[in-house]
Amino acid sequence: MIVIGIDPHKSAHTATAVDSATNRDLGSLRIRASFDDYTQLMTWSRQWPDRIWAVENASGLGHHLTQWLIGRGEPVVDVPSTATARVRELSRGGRRKNDRIDAAAAACVAFSQGDFRPVASEGHTDVLRILDERRIDLVKQNGRLVNQLHALLRELLPGGIEREFDTEAAAQQLKAFGPDTGANAMRKNIALDIVGDLRRLRFQIDEIATRIKTELAASGTQLRKIPGVGTVTACRTLARTGNPTRFQNEPAFANYTGIAPVEIASADKQRHRLSRSGDRMLNSAIHIVAVTQARTPNSDGYAYHQRKMAEGKTSREAMRCLKRQVAKRLWRTMRNDFEQRLTLAVSA
Repeated sequence: MIVIGIDPHKSAHTATAVDSATNRDLGSLRIRASFDDYTQLMTWSRQWPDRIWAVENASGLGHHLTQWLIGRGEPVVDVPSTATARVRELSRGGRRKNDRIDAAAAACVAFSQGDFRPVASEGHTDVLRILDERRIDLVKQNGRLVNQLHALLRELLPGGIEREFDTEAAAQQLKAFGPDTGANAMRKNIALDIVGDLRRLRFQIDEIATRIKTELAASGTQLRKIPGVGTVTACRTLARTGNPTRFQNEPAFANYTGIAPVEIASADKQRHRLSRSGDRMLNSAIHIVAVTQARTPNSDGYAYHQRKMAEGKTSREAMRCLKRQVAKRLWRTMRNDFEQRLTLAVSA
C-alpha cells in the first residue's frame, strides 16, 4: 500500500508518496491549487495503483482537493495537523519543517500511528453546517443592528425604545418624530435605514429556518422527537457532530462535547472537575435541551432531574447528570439514523 500524503496550502499543495511498509519516500510533487494541476496530480499518482491519500486538515485548507479526489473514487483519510507535528518532531528531531516533510509526516501518521479518520463525500450534515453557520452570522448581524438602533433612538427619543421592539413600531415612532436640528435629522435617516436592514435581515433568518426544516426532513433524522430538541438545536447537533460512527461509543461522544468530567488524580486522592475542552457550541446545544427537559414536567428529563435532586445533588450537579443522559440519547439517535440510511442505500 502506497500512502500519498498531502500538505495543503491556500495556493499550492505538496504531495509525497510513502511506502507504508518501510516509510520510504518514493517521490514528491508540488502543484498549484487549480483543476489543471489536480489532473496532473492524479496522473502522477497512477504509477501506484494500490494507493490511499492522507490529507492534513482535510476539513480546512485541504477541503477542496479532498472532495475532488473523493468525487473520482479515491480513498482519502483526514490527518490532524497536531499528529503530523508529533511525527515530524519525533522522527527528525528539532524543528525542521518544509512542505515535503509535512506531506510525508501526514502519510506516516495515516498508517504508522493510526491517528486519522476516513473522509466521505459531503451529505446532509454538511448542508446543515453551512445553513447553521449562515444563521449564526445573520443572528450576530441582527444583534449589532439592534444595538446601533437603540443607541440612535436614545439620542432621539426620551428614554429610547423598549428593549424588545417590533420594527414596525420603531418605524412609526421615527416617522412621527420631527427633528429640530440637522444632527437629529441625520440620526432619523440613519435609524430608518437600520430599520429597513433589520426587516430584510429578519426575513433572511426566517428563510434560513425554513431551509433548515426542509433539510432536516430530507435527512430523515429522528432528533426532533427528543423532548427539548428544536429545529435549530437539531441542525446544530447534526452539523457539529458529522458522522456519529466516528465516535467509538457514547463516552467518546460525551468527551468530544466537553460533558464528560475530567479525572484529576494526585497520589492516593482522586477527584473530577468540569471539562472546559471539547466542542463548546455542541455543548451549548446539549445544555439547551437539558434545561428544556428539566423545566418540562411531562418529560423523562424532568423526572430524572428531580430524582437526582432527591438524592442530595445540587441543581447544577443534577443538571450535569442530565446533560450526560441527553448526550447519550442524542448520540444513539444519530447513530441509528446513520445506520438506517446505510441500510436504505445498500437495499437501493
